[in-house]
Amino acid sequence: MYNHQESNLKKTILVVDDTPDNLRLLSTMLTEQGYKVRQALNGQIALTTVQKVAPDLILLDINMPQMNGYEICQQLKGDAQTKEIPVIFISALDDVLDKVKAFRMGGADYITKPFQAEEVIARIENQLSIQMLSQQLKEQNTQLQQSETREREKANQLELALAELKRTQFQLIQAEKMSSLGQMVAGVAHEINNPVSFISGNLTCARQYFQDLVRLIQIYQENCLYFTPQIQDMVEEIELEFIMEDWEKLMSSMEVGVERICQIVQSLQIFSKQNGTQRKPVDIHELIDNTLLILQHRLRKEKDSDGIQVIKDYTQLPKITAYPSQLNQVFMNLFNNAIDALENQPCPRLITIRTEVLSELFGLDYQVGQTAKTHNLKSPVQNLSYVIIRIIDNGCGMDEDVQNKIFDPFFTTKPVGRGTGLGLSISYQIVVDKHGGQMKCNSAIGQGTEFVIELPFEPH
Repeated sequence: MYNHQESNLKKTILVVDDTPDNLRLLSTMLTEQGYKVRQALNGQIALTTVQKVAPDLILLDINMPQMNGYEICQQLKGDAQTKEIPVIFISALDDVLDKVKAFRMGGADYITKPFQAEEVIARIENQLSIQMLSQQLKEQNTQLQQSETREREKANQLELALAELKRTQFQLIQAEKMSSLGQMVAGVAHEINNPVSFISGNLTCARQYFQDLVRLIQIYQENCLYFTPQIQDMVEEIELEFIMEDWEKLMSSMEVGVERICQIVQSLQIFSKQNGTQRKPVDIHELIDNTLLILQHRLRKEKDSDGIQVIKDYTQLPKITAYPSQLNQVFMNLFNNAIDALENQPCPRLITIRTEVLSELFGLDYQVGQTAKTHNLKSPVQNLSYVIIRIIDNGCGMDEDVQNKIFDPFFTTKPVGRGTGLGLSISYQIVVDKHGGQMKCNSAIGQGTEFVIELPFEPH
């Protein structure tokens, strides 16, 4: 371990903020920790300062006049001389989309105002550690051309340490995003649920009121021998018979719509409650269905597309003991990848989900209910040990070389900006390391892709 105070003496941090009080506060805090601090009140000054002498790290405010933090970061990342400088955004914006945009612009981390001094220092030290390991890795790679096997092994260890640091940072970011998403979803569900309850209750009253009015009109029609011309004209003008017939259809369609909204709200509430860090009994089908509901906007029909059809081939499953929020993340990654694979494919575009149970009977693996449908569930058997989930798409597939790398950290076949290369790596770690299961990929060019997940009923 190295001493942070000693290493900080040679590190320079550029603080960019259009508020002088913020500049003074951050500068004082960092100077006390042994850092050299430079200041910039706007984006142009910051860019000029960086070109003269590059700092080791930049603390960058987002909301500034003339040139905001996103634009400054984009220019820095577009310049070969400055793109490696880590940028930590500091902003009062705490929306999930603002954080996502910051990371897409090339930000290394994000601190929300008001901040704690300890948090700022810890995040700076983390980024400088990553920067130091990156520099050491580059130096070691240069020496590898003339070094012995022992030096090569040191470089490999550094590379593994750097990958683990980045993966850990990515998991922290994903956990924060999932937590923020859960809070946002819970709030939205609550706000929708209240007016929907009023509508649902009022529909019941409206149906009863109309039925009373219809009965009154019928009594008038049966007992009144003569209608004035004005009443007769009004009956014909409003098409009373049609209204009486069509009202029931209108009420039924509104009730179906309200029920659909209630189902969506219920799924959102369930999703938001699954953000815990403790193992608990979970329903795999419920996790899958709630994830699909949240991704419905990517599955539905568009102007020039017939959408993606999801086929559920479920077997009745018992609940398993697991981390629901982590499995949500796995399913979200797999479904997003399947949708991406089908994006430019001709119709029909299909995602098939099959669930099975696996029992070890007399030392032999025994699969149950491979063809059971959701409307005709098969009864589970005893002594079951694993749940099998298969997620299959009929996209373009992948060759063997890609399959061998699919779970490697930072490996991706997506265009720049579309993927981090960590989604499947993190999913594999969640299934295998966190839950003691198995995860594999079966694919061939032109034959689609299948991801198979095996989860034990109880943790090993």
